[in-house]
Amino acid sequence: MARPSDTKARILAVARELFAEKGVQQTSLRDISERLGITKPALYYHFASREELLRSVVQPLVDEVEAFLAEMEAAGRPDPELLLRRYFEVTYRHRDIIGIVVRELSILDHLDLPGRMFAWRLRLIELLLGPEAGLGARARAVVAIGGLSDCTVAFPGVPAEELGPPAVAAALDALGLP
Repeated sequence: MARPSDTKARILAVARELFAEKGVQQTSLRDISERLGITKPALYYHFASREELLRSVVQPLVDEVEAFLAEMEAAGRPDPELLLRRYFEVTYRHRDIIGIVVRELSILDHLDLPGRMFAWRLRLIELLLGPEAGLGARARAVVAIGGLSDCTVAFPGVPAEELGPPAVAAALDALGLP
């Protein structure tokens, strides 16, 4: 018999896969339980509600980005190329979640994920440019960071080692950096 933690991990993996494939609204708890071969009550044993399941699916992205930003902020003002490369790596690992968020912002609004993502971008901009940057530099930074994240979703079949270098180079170009 599977341990509860194994079953919970399987539920999260299938939910993440189905949300990315079909969308959050179009994926029922029944779809998830059927793909897993478990009953809906078994699913509810691990997640009290659909919202709890959705929150658990996106939580790894939240945790990793928050840890990454805290690490970068603690280190002072990092090298822009390093910051962008590391940010790309984090977003690439969670590209399916980012794709879900982009497609279904209104659904995920109750989790405050869109607000968090906007706050992350502001923190990244400050790390890249400092607090005194002018409007032009900040606008370029928004384009650079947004475009970098969008690359992870726009090119789903491209391996990170192939996509990362040109995506980071394009972000540096948008910033006007070598």
